[in-house]
Amino acid sequence: MKAWVLHGIHDLRLENVETPVPADGEVLVRVRAAGVCGSDIPRIYRNGTYSFPLIPGHEFSGVVADEGTNKGWLGKRVGIYPLIPCKSCGPCRKKQYEMCRSYSYLGSRRNGGFAEYAAVPADNLIELPEGVSMEAAAMLEPMAVAVHALRRVRPCADDTIVVCGLGTIGLLLLMLLKDTMKTQNVQPGRSGQEIGKILAIGNKEAQRQAFLRMGFSDDCYCDGRKQDVGRWIRERTDGLGTDVFFECVGRNETVLQAVDYTAPAGRLMLMGNPYTDMRFEKAVYWKILRNQLTVLGTWNSSFTHDADDDWHDILDRLSEQKIVPENFITHTYPLAELETGLRIMRDKTEDYVKIMGIFE
Repeated sequence: MKAWVLHGIHDLRLENVETPVPADGEVLVRVRAAGVCGSDIPRIYRNGTYSFPLIPGHEFSGVVADEGTNKGWLGKRVGIYPLIPCKSCGPCRKKQYEMCRSYSYLGSRRNGGFAEYAAVPADNLIELPEGVSMEAAAMLEPMAVAVHALRRVRPCADDTIVVCGLGTIGLLLLMLLKDTMKTQNVQPGRSGQEIGKILAIGNKEAQRQAFLRMGFSDDCYCDGRKQDVGRWIRERTDGLGTDVFFECVGRNETVLQAVDYTAPAGRLMLMGNPYTDMRFEKAVYWKILRNQLTVLGTWNSSFTHDADDDWHDILDRLSEQKIVPENFITHTYPLAELETGLRIMRDKTEDYVKIMGIFE
């Protein structure tokens, strides 16, 4: 089969390799769609990964081509949970697999989805309902990460909410917030509305356009490059700050902004993969204490095969056509041209939201 193989930092090659043979408990998935995650870029071009050679890619979907000993999967359209838990540590015994102490991971610790085929544990599959596209299924992982954070914070209709950082996760979070507020019969993000107001901070015109296409007001979007973020938030919250602040960037300066601009007794959800070291001066620490902030962190999602886990929550919304993540796909490439998309993300040569490989 053809696959993109990472041999070392900045050494990614499209090669002919042996098609994997599924081991006990695994199936062989013919990959149909694979999303490029922001974490793939430093893994490939800057920091490397746990071992080489490795096939990257952890956001993918496909069709089961060989079910091995796992009956009932052949020919099924599937999404794939990339975290492979040990099933024996403390969190795993509580079915908190996203916090496994000794996990493996498709696309970073073992071969992933930037290939024609991938060997995947059958326990990591979720069958796709009719009407859910392969492209949407390849975005199940980032959508589930967003819904996991949303479910932990549990914002309500009385909250003013800020999403800072409008990469894929931030935009998906906004999409889910809008859907959640809609179910509470709240108009999301309308200028001047004091109930369930949703505000966003981005830094690219493509992000602003995506925000507006979701039906939000331009008054609820702040361009962090051009505007004073603190003043902008204070003007829209009567000087109090926001009730819920989702930090989706992972930089020291935006984390400090989040502490500054979260209201007393507010909740701060840290979601951004860290680009920098985080350093809290004493004054910042005092703000957390004196404002009695609830500071939460999350990095993954729950997949327990139960009907109420994060992945089933997303599939339900997709099946009911409450959310349309395909609207965020700005670039698509066949397998042989996937590196073009990787380089766009690395070099920032074009505006993009989600870059997707479509493998026929």
